[in-house]
Amino acid sequence: MSGTDLRIAIVGAGIGGLSLGLALRERGVRAEVFEQAPELAEIGAAIALSANATREYARLGLVDELAAAATIPTELVYRHWQDGSRIAAHPVAQGNAYVDRFGAPYFGIHRADLQRTLSGALGSEQLHLGCRLTDLVPERDSVVLEFADGRVEHVDVVVGADGVRSMVRRWVTGADDAVYSGTSAFRGIVPTADLPSLPDPHAIQFWMGPDAHVLHYAIGGQGESVNFFAVVEGPRVWPHDGSIVEVPEDVPVASFRGWHPAVPEMIAAAASPLRWSLSTVRPLLRWYRGRVVVLGDAAHGMLPHQGQGANTSIEDAFALAALIADTRPGDDPAPVFARYQELRRARTRAIQRSSWITNSLLHLPEGPAARMRDAKMARFPEDFGWIHEYDVQQALQASAAAPR
Repeated sequence: MSGTDLRIAIVGAGIGGLSLGLALRERGVRAEVFEQAPELAEIGAAIALSANATREYARLGLVDELAAAATIPTELVYRHWQDGSRIAAHPVAQGNAYVDRFGAPYFGIHRADLQRTLSGALGSEQLHLGCRLTDLVPERDSVVLEFADGRVEHVDVVVGADGVRSMVRRWVTGADDAVYSGTSAFRGIVPTADLPSLPDPHAIQFWMGPDAHVLHYAIGGQGESVNFFAVVEGPRVWPHDGSIVEVPEDVPVASFRGWHPAVPEMIAAAASPLRWSLSTVRPLLRWYRGRVVVLGDAAHGMLPHQGQGANTSIEDAFALAALIADTRPGDDPAPVFARYQELRRARTRAIQRSSWITNSLLHLPEGPAARMRDAKMARFPEDFGWIHEYDVQQALQASAAAPR
């Protein structure tokens, strides 16, 4: 019996789940992906893909298609919230600096374009939409998945790639494990032509100010749109059931009153009166239970301030695929899951911590601490290059060679 006989169910057709399906197929293993949404549609959201992820897509031959739908930022720029002065800047596309340093490109891309590329490469036969998981039932050598529409699947392994509010993780740990950060965000996508006050619209930029910051970068094949993510402190407690809530139309712009004109102009142009809670996942002692394992945001949901939520999910997917490829039906997957957790947990925890600390740094008031922060931003490639230079395949090789 070959490894291709292993029955794998992936719960969630986000970036991590689709990437895992492709990574498994690369190694001769078929997986079925179950997604609760009736269609893959993500409105008003974009992703920054860094080299630690794009190098894996390049191996699968997808990077040219992604590049056609993406924008490569000219620079990474940090700006003063009020006068717009450039506090620090680092070349990205300029002089091919980013690829020369990290060996793979950096893309700003709409999530829908990325999902379209990944789902198209995977194929519709392995993707099942409108399947909301309601229960997991372990059996001696398998797991039964029960869905809201009455569908039942018997599989050897279940992978939860179902996000910060993961049902699969709740089954694994027995708790919710999602923690509201005390910060929230407004987000949107605006045509670049509608932003006359915005300097360097094709750069990825952070505007840093007291108790708030704004990140934005261009997306689309010609950089025709700008995606922004505007983060504010509060509310201290998230009083709503869902992670998104409507607010009065004036709230997003009012939250950035007194900032450089480009910031309220951008937020007003989006005309999106939605507030998003920002939550993380507390560090998990175990990422698996029996034949069920989690990856991506389900395992280590983090604040987005290092731009690594999707990228670490992609890393997880290619690592888990490599480790599980030789598993046979009836095998106990616990040793494989333990190796996967050992390989991935320390790195993702470090990025989680860095993302949390970065939120505080981006929100400092004027003063000595902010000036120290500004000096640190000038050293971004030296201080944070370890995130971008990571190579999943090299990490797997090193893990395999390590004594046990």
